[in-house]
Amino acid sequence: MSEEAAEMMVVYDDPSDQRSLSFDDTSSTEESPNETRLSLEITNDVVPYMGQRFATHDAAYEFYSDFAKHCGFSIRRHRTEGKDGVGKGLTRRYFVCHRAGNTPVKTSNDNKPQRNRKSSRCGCQAYMRISKTTELGMPEWRVTGFADHHNHELLEPNQVRFLPAYRTISDADKSRILMFAKTGISVQQMMRLMELEKCVEPGYLPFTEKDVRNLLQSFKKMDPENECIDLLRMCRNSKDKDPNFKFELTLDSNNRLENIAWSYASSIQSYDIFGDAVVFDTTHRLTAFDMPLGILVGMNNYGMPCFFSCVLLREENLRTYSWALKAFLGFMNGKAPQTILTDQNMCLKEAIALEMPSTKHALCIWLIVAKFPSWFNAVLGERYNDWKVEFYRLYNLESIEEFELGWRDMMNSFGLHTNRHIASLFALRSLWALPYLRSHFFAGMTNTVHSKSINAFIQRFLSAQTRLAHFVEQVAVTVDFKDQTGEQQTMQQNLQNLCLKTGAPMESHAATVLTPFAFSKLQEQLVLAAHYASFQMDDGFLVRHHTKLEGGRKVYWVPREGIISCSCHQFEFSGILCRHALRVLSTGNCFQIPDRYLPLRWRRISTPSTKLLQTTPNDHTKRVQLLQTIVSSLISESAKSQERLDFATEQVSILLSRIREQPVCSQGMKEISTNPRNH
Repeated sequence: MSEEAAEMMVVYDDPSDQRSLSFDDTSSTEESPNETRLSLEITNDVVPYMGQRFATHDAAYEFYSDFAKHCGFSIRRHRTEGKDGVGKGLTRRYFVCHRAGNTPVKTSNDNKPQRNRKSSRCGCQAYMRISKTTELGMPEWRVTGFADHHNHELLEPNQVRFLPAYRTISDADKSRILMFAKTGISVQQMMRLMELEKCVEPGYLPFTEKDVRNLLQSFKKMDPENECIDLLRMCRNSKDKDPNFKFELTLDSNNRLENIAWSYASSIQSYDIFGDAVVFDTTHRLTAFDMPLGILVGMNNYGMPCFFSCVLLREENLRTYSWALKAFLGFMNGKAPQTILTDQNMCLKEAIALEMPSTKHALCIWLIVAKFPSWFNAVLGERYNDWKVEFYRLYNLESIEEFELGWRDMMNSFGLHTNRHIASLFALRSLWALPYLRSHFFAGMTNTVHSKSINAFIQRFLSAQTRLAHFVEQVAVTVDFKDQTGEQQTMQQNLQNLCLKTGAPMESHAATVLTPFAFSKLQEQLVLAAHYASFQMDDGFLVRHHTKLEGGRKVYWVPREGIISCSCHQFEFSGILCRHALRVLSTGNCFQIPDRYLPLRWRRISTPSTKLLQTTPNDHTKRVQLLQTIVSSLISESAKSQERLDFATEQVSILLSRIREQPVCSQGMKEISTNPRNH
């Protein structure tokens, strides 16, 4: 090899970790100068380097994969050292060029046809090695070996995208392909249509015709009968492991799966407290089986989405939706939510009226707004954004009369009198416009910010598009991961150093009772309350902003009974008292918010501890009280500085993982299981 080439070649290795660059027993370590091709020049900030740190080995893989794609090759995972759950666990991983190693010679079998396919492997020695280290109890991965020379030509940018590692079909594209297949058009026609839809040049989709053919073939290979058997086996195994796992299913006359619904123990427990408001999203499909998917979620006391149940249906009609709602109510011991949010689906609307007659049904505003570009963009042109601003203004009004007058003015201003979508929205206004919904509780899920977090939460379930049993398992993994992540976020919220802004006794009292999420909402109202004046009337109080001479909100307060209500209905809508009511309480020398206006669903209490406090005998109660005292001290000490907060968060995460490894006291479990309220 020439000196110039040797200088350009990038090879790093940790002296304390010397190993051969041969990754296969049959691979060669010899290199010919004529065969070596160096990586394309790229910026230093995307080149792996010795000692580079990653939080997980998957993060390291993604980084190296991006580097490889830029340079003109792809990578694959090679050998590992250590094993998860054994000894020190996984300690080292190797990622190699896709052309590393040599293909071993296969022994021929006369009875089995051989695929005469040429291998791309040529003994390339490019690789990256990462090793796990632990500092302050937190594991991380560091680059301990890196070689960036290849004995083969690297691909140009317009060629590298055809490597199998970079050819992917998204879930949305899978759904589109499945729809095209049902119409009977050819794969070539599918490709051309999708190129036109995505506005890309021919041949520039992130997948090839062969990939589409393989996808369609995989759909055909799935045996519905075997799928049903596997799914039943999986559900029964889950039931054996956890008696509180619940599922219901129906089969058709041919013993094929028709509908299935399921829920987990943690979901049922969460629903007991946070099931007052529910989102039932039925806008997705399980692509591989072309089955409508329904996901029921809610919002917990820390403002985070929580999973309740899942349903897969053969068809979308009144009968199947009624079955799904009956199954859900069965899981939740017959307890219906106060409110339920759905898409614009008339069959589902009828099913809710039949199965949940006492539940207020409303439409998800974010699912409606998502359709606006296709409905109004072409009609309104440059005025589309101005119209959206006016729509949101009307949506957030408090008065029904103001809304209806404003709607007519909006139609006049934008010339939408004959638009069918505007007519449909107005006909359904009582199901989506806030002036009609403010007297019902929605846990803040009509807010666009929270709607995005709920939608992102739902999207996590859509990654599994393989077999049905695998999908149900994937949902379980996602729910478990979300529960663990939620615990960490809850701990971080509780360790926040809450800043009191008004100095009012009501504020400091609420800060000790409500979660940081709920307290921040109440605090906003407390701050605004100082800008309002209250006037006692014969039948209550009139409260209005100090700059206004007319208007205002009517507040009714019965001090002896601790009852207060406001004409704005904010408490009924969100579970948080409004500025008007808080102003009246303040002027009436009330130093604590009445207990009934600090709802359990917004308090600093998690579902499991709530259950235990309600159902277990004195011994367990004492243990919980002792832990609460310890946690109270932890919060007060950790909240004094950011350094203390960071240290506490790190150490408590380690402590929790160690606690979960400890056996549960059999006596304690016996106490819980023998309590009559648990049967």
